[in-house]
Amino acid sequence: MAVFASDEQSTLEVDLPRWLRLTRLVLAEERAPADAEVSLIFVDEEAIADLNGRFLGGDGPTDVLAFPIDDDHLPSGRHPDTGGRGPGSATEPSDPPIVLGDVVVCPTVAARQAPTHAGTVDDELALLVVHGVLHLLNYDHAEEGEAASMQRRERELLAKFQQLEG
Repeated sequence: MAVFASDEQSTLEVDLPRWLRLTRLVLAEERAPADAEVSLIFVDEEAIADLNGRFLGGDGPTDVLAFPIDDDHLPSGRHPDTGGRGPGSATEPSDPPIVLGDVVVCPTVAARQAPTHAGTVDDELALLVVHGVLHLLNYDHAEEGEAASMQRRERELLAKFQQLEG
């Protein structure tokens, strides 16, 4: 799996290697295809407000946006038997990579909402990274049942990451 990260804002320091590890963990735990590609981009409020307005019709800055690209290659939710090629399956050299999409996070919005949401800025950023990557993997929270399932999976993945970071 290829995960690319970029910090395109300068207001808050972002630990790119940490968020790359978290993104890879989510992809691995969700059994994303081995040739999957994801971009993780940290931006300022102006940039995320522009993206929010242009692509989602939203008004103003938001915390995280996910832009799925090759979402037709993955089943919805967590399906261990069908979510990827599985161990030992060779990728044909001629297969193009599966570009899952981009996750765009705004650290300043995360910092502002952290005290009433996840706690610390790092906890909030971790939640937003997981949330965005799960959206690329076809998780959604439009319906109550979907929201509960997505939140449960977020908690599981964050606990595993915290345990590994120990």
